[in-house]
Amino acid sequence: MHYLYLVIAIVGEVAGTSTLKATEGFTKLGPTVLTLGFYGLAFFMLSLALDRFPVGVLYAVWSGLGIVLIAAFGWIVHGERLDLPALLGLGLILTGVLTIHLFSETASH
Repeated sequence: MHYLYLVIAIVGEVAGTSTLKATEGFTKLGPTVLTLGFYGLAFFMLSLALDRFPVGVLYAVWSGLGIVLIAAFGWIVHGERLDLPALLGLGLILTGVLTIHLFSETASH
C-alpha cells in the first residue's frame, strides 16, 4: 500500500507542477486552486508513505521521478526541447532512482 501512496504522491506533484504555469503567478483562481489541491494531495500521500520509507530515500525517489516526468510532460505537451546533456542528466536521475529501488536495503525499511 505504501508504494501506492508514493505513486499517488508522484502523480500529484507532477499534476501540480504541470498546472502551475496556468496559474499565471497565482492570479487565475481555477488553476491556482487545482495546483494547490494537487500539491496538497502529493504531500499528504508522501506523509503516508513515510511510515514505510526513510525520508531521505522517499524524497529522492519522489523528486527524482517527478523531475523526469515533468521534463517528459514539457517535451510532449509544450514542445520543450531536451538536448543531449538534458537527456543524459535525466537518465542519470532515473538510474539513481532505479539503483535505490533495486539495490538499497535502506529503501525497504
